[in-house]
Amino acid sequence: MAHHGTTIHLPHWREMARHAVVPLLESILIPLGLFALLLHTSGFDAGLWAALSWSGLAVLARLLWRRALPAILLISTAILVVRTVVGLWTGSALVYFLEPSAQNFIFAAGLLVTLFGGGRPLLARLADDFVAFPEALTSRPKVQQFFRRVSLLWALVFLVNGATTLLALAVATVEAYLVVATAGSFALVGVGIAISLWWFRSSLAGEGVRLRWGPATAAA
Repeated sequence: MAHHGTTIHLPHWREMARHAVVPLLESILIPLGLFALLLHTSGFDAGLWAALSWSGLAVLARLLWRRALPAILLISTAILVVRTVVGLWTGSALVYFLEPSAQNFIFAAGLLVTLFGGGRPLLARLADDFVAFPEALTSRPKVQQFFRRVSLLWALVFLVNGATTLLALAVATVEAYLVVATAGSFALVGVGIAISLWWFRSSLAGEGVRLRWGPATAAA
């Protein structure tokens, strides 16, 4: 049943940005930066251990402080464990960087499997790590339908990302690959986010739902 003339208040945009940046930093950007730094200054093995150590400490700190563990942190740490074991075993930077490309394809498949599995899509659970949506919004049928449909978009994003990083790995040095693949991946993800936001607002428009930043008292 449609809901008309409803205003849903989101947290202040600064709080939303902080909520999104923290898991992105601790799960992806800091481990990647540590690996790149140690790779350049101390060698391949040191870079592997630095990235893995950071992720392990991030998980441990959240457990000790009894804070929620973001799904993206758990997934990225598990991936780093596998990549580190394979990297140390083979001693090959090529193999180490080949794994994320393969994981893009695996993640795309995971989105599709959970999409048709009947439960809550994986994309919706990951969105909780980055955007603090209120229950009044996520419980709406239109929003649930949106996450199912936009999962197809993000499966395509990961498939394209996997293909382009494979191409970059084949033609570039390790240092150039880190720059090109990281910039390209974030650009592609940025486009996906922009399309998703537009799609999200369009999905709510049909129900007469208006989103406002900040609590109701502040908006008033």
